[in-house]
Amino acid sequence: MVRRRGSLTAMKSMTGFGRGEAQSGDLAYRVELSSVNRKQADIVVSLPRELAPLEPKVRELVGQKISRGRVNVSINVAAADGAGGQVQVDEALAQQYLKALRLMADQLGLHDLPNAFDPMRAPGVISLGEQLPEPDDAWPAIEGAVGEALSALLEMRAAEGAHLREDMLAKLDSLQEHVSAIEKQAPDVAVRYRENLHKRLAGAGLEIDLDDDRVLREVGIFAERCDISEEITRLASHFVQCKTYLESGEPVGRSLDFLAQEMNRELNTIGSKANDATIAQRVVEAKTELEKIREQVQNVE
Repeated sequence: MVRRRGSLTAMKSMTGFGRGEAQSGDLAYRVELSSVNRKQADIVVSLPRELAPLEPKVRELVGQKISRGRVNVSINVAAADGAGGQVQVDEALAQQYLKALRLMADQLGLHDLPNAFDPMRAPGVISLGEQLPEPDDAWPAIEGAVGEALSALLEMRAAEGAHLREDMLAKLDSLQEHVSAIEKQAPDVAVRYRENLHKRLAGAGLEIDLDDDRVLREVGIFAERCDISEEITRLASHFVQCKTYLESGEPVGRSLDFLAQEMNRELNTIGSKANDATIAQRVVEAKTELEKIREQVQNVE
């Protein structure tokens, strides 16, 4: 069966990646977003320490577009191409080093020890890096870079979602074929039971007419006990709802997961009620196909 491929606004996967960049002054803000499966929305933000106050804003910006999945947001700041870094000196840290050396010199009697202090070899005293702006000043560039990365991420999630949709529709067609076969076979179950009952009675030397009230009552009780029409009807409704969700542009992962559980419950009931080897085999095949659908649903936003 040939299907029309869904648009990028349709169902989305939870897997994706996006990159964005913005420049402000001599600094380049580079953002990478990656998302994987997770039942709830889980947004993890990695920022330079100086820009940590912006984390809630970044989380809110991403959360407006992501409803499900774990999203890792990595934001790095570096000198733009062609711009050099700045030498930074931590004078307070240098004073602490020198004070500690003088104390050690007095205690050990090594009076020349402070003269050997080399700031270049003291971790953290001198560094070459970028002087980051105040968080509020950096926000416009970060917002732009995150927005660009988010657009790329959503586009990839939509493309992945289109592939998932096509795969699940094909598996749903296969599942419906199994259920249709079960529905066609179901009326024959009571007929075969009636025939087998007559054979057992005849084999026991009991010549009872098939139209005998006792036989008809026994067959009727059996037919009622193995009737699966309600389960078939509910499955048909679930199939329609499932296809509606697959065509939706809204987050449908949780709804599809619920429907898959309900379909599995109906198939289990059919298997226990049908009392027929042929139908039981069909149920096994149908549940195998349904399990494949359930695995794919775990990837849907």
